[in-house]
Amino acid sequence: MNGRDLVRSMRWVGSARGLRMVRSAVRRRGADARALPPRGAERARVPGLVTGAEPGPGGGVVRFARSELRVRVAVGGAVFWSWDGAEPLPSYALAGAAPEPDSRARLEPDKEGGWQVVSERLTFAVSRHGAVELRTPGGVPLRRELPPRWWEPVAGGGARWVQRSEVPADARFFGLGGRASGPRLRDGVYGLWNTDPGGRFGPGDDPLYLTMPVQLVVADAGTHLMFHDNTWSGRVTLCEGEEGAGSGHDRPGTCEVRMDGGPLRCWATAGTPARVLQTWTALTGAPAVPPSWALGPQHARWGFGGEREVRRVVAGYRERGLPLSALHLDIDHLDGHRVFTVDRARYPNLPGLAEELREEGVRLVSIVDPAVKAEPGYGVFDSGAVVGDRGAFVRDGRGRVVRGEVWPGECVYPDFTDPAVREWWGGLYGERLAQGFSGVWHDMNEPVSFAAFGDPTLPRSARHRLEGRGGDHREAHNVYGLAMARAGHEGLRRLRPRERPFLFSRSGWAGMQRYGGTWSGDVATGWSGLRASLALVLGLGLCGVPYSGPDVGGFDGSPSPELYLRWFQLGAYLPLFRTHSAIDAGRREPWEFGPRVLEYARAALVERERLRPYFVTLARLAGLTGAPYVRPLWWSAPGDRGLRDCEDAFLLGDALLVAPVLEHGADRRAVRLPRGRWYDTATGEAHEGPGQVLLDAPLSRVPVLARAGSVLPVRGADGGVELEVWAPAEGRAGGGLVVPDTGDGWERAEVEQYTTRLVDGGVLVEREGVEGPVGRPVRVRGV
Repeated sequence: MNGRDLVRSMRWVGSARGLRMVRSAVRRRGADARALPPRGAERARVPGLVTGAEPGPGGGVVRFARSELRVRVAVGGAVFWSWDGAEPLPSYALAGAAPEPDSRARLEPDKEGGWQVVSERLTFAVSRHGAVELRTPGGVPLRRELPPRWWEPVAGGGARWVQRSEVPADARFFGLGGRASGPRLRDGVYGLWNTDPGGRFGPGDDPLYLTMPVQLVVADAGTHLMFHDNTWSGRVTLCEGEEGAGSGHDRPGTCEVRMDGGPLRCWATAGTPARVLQTWTALTGAPAVPPSWALGPQHARWGFGGEREVRRVVAGYRERGLPLSALHLDIDHLDGHRVFTVDRARYPNLPGLAEELREEGVRLVSIVDPAVKAEPGYGVFDSGAVVGDRGAFVRDGRGRVVRGEVWPGECVYPDFTDPAVREWWGGLYGERLAQGFSGVWHDMNEPVSFAAFGDPTLPRSARHRLEGRGGDHREAHNVYGLAMARAGHEGLRRLRPRERPFLFSRSGWAGMQRYGGTWSGDVATGWSGLRASLALVLGLGLCGVPYSGPDVGGFDGSPSPELYLRWFQLGAYLPLFRTHSAIDAGRREPWEFGPRVLEYARAALVERERLRPYFVTLARLAGLTGAPYVRPLWWSAPGDRGLRDCEDAFLLGDALLVAPVLEHGADRRAVRLPRGRWYDTATGEAHEGPGQVLLDAPLSRVPVLARAGSVLPVRGADGGVELEVWAPAEGRAGGGLVVPDTGDGWERAEVEQYTTRLVDGGVLVEREGVEGPVGRPVRVRGV
């Protein structure tokens, strides 16, 4: 039992829930002991020496004494390889069918008895011992995979395996899903098991709710993404390299991936960061584009208490001139915390309330948890019991429905890896739409089962359909939230086909961007939690999940006015801008922190609304290219080592650099600039990069700089879209992309491209493909 288990058990000691938590933990351990006996003696295996090869479309098969390696270069540039005959499908990460092989790539002999496949973006080489090397088209090594090692039970059963890798000494690791200690992943061990940390987390907590075996590695030699397509529990051990170590030789960086089972199969892609993310999302699915209202400010609280308090909060925003796009209802609006119900005493006319708020421009968003109260007579439980031939709920190895303890009490869990269950669950969202909700947020879907001790989730031996293949929770756990998001997204599309669904999920896996976004979860209130909030958004964006954000102000406790404001100012430049807090935490409305904080928070909200057209453009471009809204400073210059190590600022699209204040008492801060001219948007002062500048950061604002030559769509004084153009430097051109808001449906987005240059001392703005005026108001700044 660790410290968090102890706190959890002490909180409920002596209560009926506490007794159920103990029973749940004992039951889980018993089930695992029966169904998952010890592995016993194991036999280690390595590939051995190469014995032959068979070329095929896009690559081929290389055979070794004790294994075989399949390699295939796909159309689009991604490279797939696997051991022991594993195929790309089935896969929860891929969007549909596996990509077609690139017929131009062929397996051919390499030096010293090895084999290689040369493609447009990568050369894949395998040695006669089974070591794999990824090289640039110019032959520069990006990554070297040592021969893998398997451990197989002598008595039979699935193998566990380890894959060790080396990367250049200067390389930096990013990704692996949501990591509070990121975005740069330093030396350490990172778990691959989606985990509820138990009420709050900070930078030292790992793993968290959303893990995925996706690494983005940036080095002087180039940028590459590495994905181990395996949903089992595992861990990744990283160690950065060192140049000139020891006798003067470089010590390479190392990565070790250990998985408790499942296939050893990988995808890799290389190129510029933008090209890498474009290839990755082409493989795993385009990010869902949220409706435009979901790009505005949102407010949530666990514990509104009823319609009266909801109206009071919305009126508070309106009366103080504060923009508000959406308000989120947590589990306290449900009847006994049961999903797809309403507490009629607190919300006697929820559809009427939703319509009233919608007329004021405020949408309602509902929480949806996966756990279903095990209560005969409760409609969701009863309807789930008759889905298919065995019902909708997860069962144990003896065929009994698995029960756990969550907010409603004793609960059962839908098996979202069953297509019939997903269809049934998606249909239940019709009740949420009938109540007037415009979107949903999925919570507690790691999934969680409160326990007095041990892992707060389902038994690892619990059985899942896994699309008809069958398997246990060790394989299904990490994709449970992903499959739930799929069920919700597809259900909402069927129920309301003319509108893009709004859905974000606490847990997920590789490919979850197809169905929506995510948020930080229960980030601890404190300056370290503020820093972790930025790390999570940056890291998730590099894994292909562009829409995310934190609980502004932190989930627990009461932030100081300064901390709240600095968090609010950061949130104003993140994709999901939402305040949220626990039922026993302080309020998060801006006026609760005094008149000065209210004034400065209003300025942040007004700026967010002014930039709404820019956020709409970034959302559409993310859907088209996979590029995250929020990008590390090295995005366009991965070879700049100083930018690689900068973790306290970010790019918002191509045009803006945001430098949030992450430390108590700071009123100035150093900002590292990428190459080019950058304008301070508050003062208009120009700064030249690369380099570092010291900028004012008064409590009223955070430093935001605009790239010279950039074109931003912003909301003008009349509510229409105008172009804000920052003057290009002498002798340099600039430009930008604009995607107009076509509403919340599925209309095709038109991308407008603009260029800027200096002509006779003035700034000329032109739209490509259009002769004459650009057709939009233009405001030039920085002249």
